[in-house]
Order: sequence, then C-alpha cells, then structure tokens
Amino acid sequence: MEDKVKLDLIEQHVIDFVRKLRTDKQLRQEDIAYIIGVKASFIGNVENIGNPAKYNLKHINIFADHFGLSPKDFLPETSLKKTTKDNT
Repeated sequence: MEDKVKLDLIEQHVIDFVRKLRTDKQLRQEDIAYIIGVKASFIGNVENIGNPAKYNLKHINIFADHFGLSPKDFLPETSLKKTTKDNT
C-alpha cells in the first residue's frame, strides 16, 4: 500500500490555487513549468497528491509577477487550521 503524503493545508491551498489558475488560463503543466523555470515533471509532482513536491515562496512570487497578481492572492484570507490530531 502506498503511503499518502500529508501536505499542510496552506501548502494544499497554494497548489489548488495554481492548478485553478492554470486551468482557467488553459495552460498546460509545461507552460507553468516554463514560467517558474522548472521541468514539467516538477509541476506534475506538485499536482500529484501522493508526492511531497510543492511550490515555494520564490515560485509564488514569479507566478504573481507573471499573472499580474500579488503574492498574497495565492494565500487564504485567514489562517487554515487542521481539525485532526496530527497538527505538527
């Protein structure tokens, strides 16, 4: 059985935001990879819930600049709190 990677809620929020931005703009994973200067496989890994890869602050800043957004647009308006006991 494959172990499921547990990303923090804030990490998943950013991944979901970028995925929605990508699909809304009708971009491929390769396009997103080009924007932030990584291989397309990295984007696939980020969007795969079983993989621990995630975007960092540098990526968010590049996305924000490219799409005419603020880096804070990639974050939720309020903090996200886990409701499980594994709150580490």
